Amino acid sequence: MTENGSIQRQRAIVAEHIAAENAHDWDAVANTFVQDDRAFYDVVPISTSFKGIEGVRGFYAAISAALPDMRVDVRAEYDCAGCSVREVVISGTHLGDYMGVPPTGNHVRVDLAAFYLFDEKVEKLIAERIYYDQATVLRQMQTQAAAAAQASGGL
Repeated sequence: MTENGSIQRQRAIVAEHIAAENAHDWDAVANTFVQDDRAFYDVVPISTSFKGIEGVRGFYAAISAALPDMRVDVRAEYDCAGCSVREVVISGTHLGDYMGVPPTGNHVRVDLAAFYLFDEKVEKLIAERIYYDQATVLRQMQTQAAAAAQASGGL
């Protein structure tokens, strides 16, 4: 496959992946990855890697519980052979535990860069590696929660 052909294929896989995320079709999301131990999902701000396809599925189970109405909006796209990068905005309602923060019902919005790494044949993702400001996420969850508690006399 030519480099241009590979990049076009990468773009199609990433588009399928993000469409499945927005449809909350977690099986379809997982199926965009290789189905073996090569798959991984890195959450760089918290220095955590979810290893293997079961680890990838575990990541999506956790994030979909925390933000069940999660939405991914692509702002910019960059591609080179073997890697596609998307600048996105992730938004959703905090309705499940997130890293020890109990659900608050707060709306969360965060800018995020996602790096998608591909297998040699450009048939599936090997990995997704995300970068975002974790403090912004926690502040949106906790600050709004504290304000709500204070308004109801809870602080």
